[in-house]
Amino acid sequence: MIVDERMVAYINSLDVGNSALVNEIEEEALAAYVPIIRKEMQNFLKVILEIKRPKAILEVGTAVGFSALLMSEHVDEDCHITTIEKYEPRIPIAKANFKRAGKENQITLLEGDATDFLKTLEGPYDFIFMDAAKGQYIHFLPDILRLLSPGGILLSDNVLQDGDIIQSRFAVERRNRTIHSRMREYLYTLTHHEQLTTSLLPLGDGVTLSVKK
Repeated sequence: MIVDERMVAYINSLDVGNSALVNEIEEEALAAYVPIIRKEMQNFLKVILEIKRPKAILEVGTAVGFSALLMSEHVDEDCHITTIEKYEPRIPIAKANFKRAGKENQITLLEGDATDFLKTLEGPYDFIFMDAAKGQYIHFLPDILRLLSPGGILLSDNVLQDGDIIQSRFAVERRNRTIHSRMREYLYTLTHHEQLTTSLLPLGDGVTLSVKK
């Protein structure tokens, strides 16, 4: 926990929720132990989308489609969402959820490894949401920057690793050290990249908000 638990509980107590279907899908995902974006992150995402009003969204990491559906409710009807997922057991669930919501035409699900798909996509996208394997963020970044339009927003979730990011790599469990070092590299690159202006926020498990110059 990055922010005091009582503070998070208070912030979340003010949450007004989402549509009935999105709330239902959230409950199903949590019951099945599928990781989805936290409530405070949901609200932040909704605000950014309402401000930006993007026309083309790219999401890296679909899971069961919760965040894609959430985004679809806070953009115009002509905004198209492309989302990528490689974990096969979750793909049919995401497809079913998109169908339940009647969003099959607005949301395109690409089945496979984002590393491969990102090289083939042409874009541009004016909003990109990164919520996939944390150790791959730095490897995705060159194609993400190519696909992001000038003035476009890159939102990256879960970047502070429950606070472990500030620890020495030797204080982190050995199995997490590669992810730890790659995330540190990712954060340094975002904040020092000549094409980006980036803010790092201790929201949820940490989020970066980057705008392409």
